[in-house]
Amino acid sequence: MRTLVIVDAANVVGSVPDGWWRDRRGAAERLRDRLAGSAASGVAGHPGPIELVLVVEGAARGVEPVPGVRVESASGSGDDRIVELASSGRAAGRPCVVVTADRELRRRVEAYGAECVGPRTVRGNSSPSGGTTHAEGYGED
Repeated sequence: MRTLVIVDAANVVGSVPDGWWRDRRGAAERLRDRLAGSAASGVAGHPGPIELVLVVEGAARGVEPVPGVRVESASGSGDDRIVELASSGRAAGRPCVVVTADRELRRRVEAYGAECVGPRTVRGNSSPSGGTTHAEGYGED
């Protein structure tokens, strides 16, 4: 059974002050494109293939999926959609990893048995062997 990896797009994009606020949708699309290779290779100690879901909200809604990355546009709160996905994945017996630095969201998904990792896990690279020097907790809260 493939691990379900759910990426909090707003939190990951917002973890580095690189001008993302000028084009939130474009920033989410760039993140989606970086994630595409991870579907085959895996992330954070979870070898591929994995199922990758990028959850977008607000101005980033409408980002299209690409091979390897399913995109969920939250109609309301992105956090609520992430919790729904994590709970349904765990209910189906699947391993589930949520990528976020948001402490409250971490608490909510961990209650369903999901593992949490920080934005650094996926930011700036498309494979688990790469990495960045950005602080994992940057932009929390």
